[in-house]
Amino acid sequence: MRIPVGGRAHMTRHDGHEHLLGSRRARGAAALVAGALPALAFPEPSLWWFAYVALVPWMLLLRTAPTLRRAAVEGWLGGAGFMIAVHHWLLPSLHVFLLVLAALFGLLWALWGALVRRMLGGRPQAARAAAAVGVVPAGWLMIELVRSWEGLGGPWGLLGASQWQVSPALRLASVGGVWLVSLLVLAVNTVAVLLLSVESARTPAVAWAVLCATAVASAWVWAPVPRESGRVRIAVVQPGVVDGMLSAERRFVRGEELTRELAGSEPDLVVWGESSVGADLGRRPDLAERLAALSREVGAPVLVNVDARSDGASGPAGIYKSSVLVGPEGPTGDRYDKMRLVPFGEYVPARSVLGWVTSVGKAAGEDRLRGTAPVVMSLPDGGMRLGPLVCFESAFPDMSRRLTRDGAQLLVAQSATSSFQGSWAPEQHASLAALRAAESGRPMVHATLTGVSAVYAAGGGPVGAPLPTDTGAAAVYDVPLATGTTLYVRYGDWPVYGSLALLAALGAAGGVRALRRPAPGPAEPPARTAHESSARPVR
Repeated sequence: MRIPVGGRAHMTRHDGHEHLLGSRRARGAAALVAGALPALAFPEPSLWWFAYVALVPWMLLLRTAPTLRRAAVEGWLGGAGFMIAVHHWLLPSLHVFLLVLAALFGLLWALWGALVRRMLGGRPQAARAAAAVGVVPAGWLMIELVRSWEGLGGPWGLLGASQWQVSPALRLASVGGVWLVSLLVLAVNTVAVLLLSVESARTPAVAWAVLCATAVASAWVWAPVPRESGRVRIAVVQPGVVDGMLSAERRFVRGEELTRELAGSEPDLVVWGESSVGADLGRRPDLAERLAALSREVGAPVLVNVDARSDGASGPAGIYKSSVLVGPEGPTGDRYDKMRLVPFGEYVPARSVLGWVTSVGKAAGEDRLRGTAPVVMSLPDGGMRLGPLVCFESAFPDMSRRLTRDGAQLLVAQSATSSFQGSWAPEQHASLAALRAAESGRPMVHATLTGVSAVYAAGGGPVGAPLPTDTGAAAVYDVPLATGTTLYVRYGDWPVYGSLALLAALGAAGGVRALRRPAPGPAEPPARTAHESSARPVR
């Protein structure tokens, strides 16, 4: 029977193609938007509760993808949407390059999209549904692990970080770091997808929900709690926005003015923000003497941050960002040079290839150099020991953990987010200190030039009121010190290793099933009709 080409049959085929194309476009747009939703759980919106359902629309879309390949595409698009939403405040600095980076990083979610389709697609039986609640979060955690590499921008926007103000989540962070909190958030989202879409999987979903609640309750009851061991008075100096000609000198003068206001408040330590000093103190002894005079006037050492070309750093001569402790007699000799630098902001990776980005954004015109090792400083009187971090180093759980293991009693992050005033970045950055405090069991000070400056106790709870971005001021915080070791400090990133083992077991099980599958037998000859023979086949 011949089918006519053209006419009605042709129009039907054309309309079907257009419908399929439109459906793909609609699903792609939906994936892009759904992937961006979790950004609302982070500061500034801070809808922390939304994190537990924010991934549900995206996961429902992925589980209904017609093929694994299509699920991978929608995973990629959703990942790109997530990266744009979480890092949208970088747009004025990176311009169109942010979209390129989002498209590249979105590829990390392609395999996760296929994994969601594989584990949750169709009508999964109880065993597959139960496994999905462990496997899907583990897959997401691997993405967070890869993104956490410094060269790829560092661990900004980890889902667990959205829970920085939730006490039970902070207690969970003391057990397994931000990684364990991310697993909890993903597990709850996966349970919600099963409850909404797979009736046959509701029993294992409910069982997993009970297990998650039990884990959080157990951490709350049994996880070691840091014990208060005294108090120190920490002053934070936030000069506010200082722009224009000679801004470095005028910022220094403003810092002096605010520090003098602390006379009589009896602080144990005064902390200035990142890049608060624009010249190397070895080359500018006049600045070193002015800082020493401040220390004598307020009766406390001053921790400043030098952003300048230096010959006395931990590496070759060049520009470093360095935390320097200055006492009544001048610099004490304690100095920490920043080890982990912001890609494009403080150096351009493969500058010979990507140096052109400096012409379209605010990328570093000259690369900063790296320090070689973390440093724990001691106050001049032999008292408290502090562990300094600079800027986005406060996003790395392993750095604060290392400082704690090296004996730091107080963690201090010196930061500057003045380039992103009016965006979500200052609040997001300050919130990370709460997680680091909870993970390490040590109080943490987040001191900035322009806000948000904040202080958190050893359990992650706030100490006093933060200094917002519209404020230039000096504030003194009565900070409780703590002793004891959290499980995270003791055992490290065990949730990451557990997730790797789970995914490896899933891959091994799939390989075993493939090996046990019987090989296809020889193809049978096609059946012939009564009027057909090998000599006279029917045409």
